[in-house]
Amino acid sequence: MQPLADIKIVEFSTMITASFAAMMMAEQGAQVIKVEPIASGDPMRYLGSSKGGISAIFANCNRGKRSLQLDLKSTEGVATVKKLVAQSDVVLCNYRPGVMDKLGLGSEVLRRLNPRLIYAAISGFGILGPDRERPAYDPVIQAQTGFTAVQGAGPQNPEFVSNLVCDKITAYTACQAVTAALYARQRHGEGQHIDLSMMDAGLYFLFPDGFMHQTLLDEDAEHSAPLSDFAYDLTPTKDGAITINIATSAQQVGAAHATEQPNLLADERFSSPENRQRNIGEFRALIKQACRHFLTAPLMLALNKNDVPAAKCMDYAEVINHPQYAANQTIDISDHPTMGQIRRIKPPAQFQGKRSTPASHTPALGQHTHEILTELGYTTQEIDQHLKQATTKGDPL
Repeated sequence: MQPLADIKIVEFSTMITASFAAMMMAEQGAQVIKVEPIASGDPMRYLGSSKGGISAIFANCNRGKRSLQLDLKSTEGVATVKKLVAQSDVVLCNYRPGVMDKLGLGSEVLRRLNPRLIYAAISGFGILGPDRERPAYDPVIQAQTGFTAVQGAGPQNPEFVSNLVCDKITAYTACQAVTAALYARQRHGEGQHIDLSMMDAGLYFLFPDGFMHQTLLDEDAEHSAPLSDFAYDLTPTKDGAITINIATSAQQVGAAHATEQPNLLADERFSSPENRQRNIGEFRALIKQACRHFLTAPLMLALNKNDVPAAKCMDYAEVINHPQYAANQTIDISDHPTMGQIRRIKPPAQFQGKRSTPASHTPALGQHTHEILTELGYTTQEIDQHLKQATTKGDPL
């Protein structure tokens, strides 16, 4: 089952947010056309590990799409976009506020052509305010939304999450907003405009636990340490490290037995659930100290036997080769026409109990230009002229 089958999306984007969002919808059946600048396309094509002219990160965000090269500053390019959008359901873009309007392709213009259109505009900071024009990259948003404060356990020792977390959070948020708008259109028959900023998406995601101490504003509110102070405590072993969570009484008892310290439960400080909770810091410290004397594998067996939530801190190869991923059929290996063998992660949501396969191969730059323009009614001569133009023009944005 592909819930977004027959939905047509036109994507105008660079880098992660809109690209990843559109790919997730492509893997749920949507038909996605990625409109790319003439000269070099999306700059993400050239970042990091690559083969055959396509980077791994681009491939991981752009499966299942067709690539169309257009000069959006030309009259012909704008006219082509309007033809395309008239037949589409969604426009998804992440250019800076005002860019699409300057090109003559803003929300009002395109939605007049197609009143059923969902127009989703992703920005870094929003369409108003002092930061609307600033360039936004993931580390900038992490710093400005509090990720560095939470990751560093306080504002004095900021740390980044070493991952494009805000980019991808924004992509997931965009997917949810677009599908909600499609549902509303199904009921009421009209499209709508969506504005979404990385800054807002990042704070919304972080807030529930990261800002719980900033939530209750009355003076008599009781504040305690954030969950991260004890839930993310790395526990060294003889040959590596694990994470172990002992929140409930049963888990605390299980941890004592798994670390061969049943005598802890006879200690007055830890002899009852209430006493253990009162002295939980000391109890955790003793469990953590004991773990240093165990090899990881037998310790994990003991923790699992006692139903204690725990996991080995794995390296990349261990993650990829974990038997649970094999059981879940999570990982796919396929042959790309130019990139060779490529590992892909299947869409996580299963519909009707079936695991979807990843969408079709990541496109080369402009790979489908001739095909798409033919579908829009352009003649061979007009298409040849466009392709000739594509070899001489610079990037428009």
